[in-house]
Amino acid sequence: MNSFLKLDNLSLTYHTKNSETIAIQGLEFSVEKGEFVAIIGPSGCGKTSILSLVAGLIKKSGGTITLCGKEITTADDNVGYMLQRDQLFPWLTIEKNVILPLIIKNIKTVKNVDYTYNLLKKYGLYEFRKYYPDQLSGGMRQRAALIRTLSSKPELLLLDEPFSALDYQTRLLVCDDVYKVIKSEKKTALLVTHDISEAISLADKIIVLTKRPAKVKKVYYTDFDKSATPLLRREEKNFSTWFEILWKELNKE
Repeated sequence: MNSFLKLDNLSLTYHTKNSETIAIQGLEFSVEKGEFVAIIGPSGCGKTSILSLVAGLIKKSGGTITLCGKEITTADDNVGYMLQRDQLFPWLTIEKNVILPLIIKNIKTVKNVDYTYNLLKKYGLYEFRKYYPDQLSGGMRQRAALIRTLSSKPELLLLDEPFSALDYQTRLLVCDDVYKVIKSEKKTALLVTHDISEAISLADKIIVLTKRPAKVKKVYYTDFDKSATPLLRREEKNFSTWFEILWKELNKE
């Protein structure tokens, strides 16, 4: 049985006029449908580059990336990308921001617009649809950014440190919000984060990378109750045990 997402012997080399840098070499891992997978690793090891490769935004140097059995070579409509900041356009209302992907991809049908409005209603933003981004809290903006990402119905969500621009308290609450939306919509997610606690609270599976050139050092499967939200996971007795395990893994020579 094929994995939902599979990276096989993936490599990436950056070239300049005078040198080359091997960022990723022999990287292999898979993600199953419905999984929430987190990637952690040393700073500068190429975590964000992996998301860019999966999104088809940059060209790999070697290996293959397959999604639903189809190789990714260019940007794929089945992949949604949520960045570090919400990237909402300040001159557009929330309604126009979340509909924008439908216009760009030329799929603005009545059915798809209704689907997006239903997401706004389901996740408490419909009454704020005529507001502009600077009129909303950081948490509401991030929820709007996720709805915008979901509006074109991608199967895979890529999350590049989507909570890092928020203050700590907001970050915890928004992390809970985003997790609930992703699970409720039955999406598969691949998260890159520097925050070990965030990875533990969100992920079914945690992939630890080596320093550059990045490859998989170890894969861990968390053992929390599947119904537990990220905030509830943080209260579990084994949360600190997981933190210690991953901290040691990241800081081994």
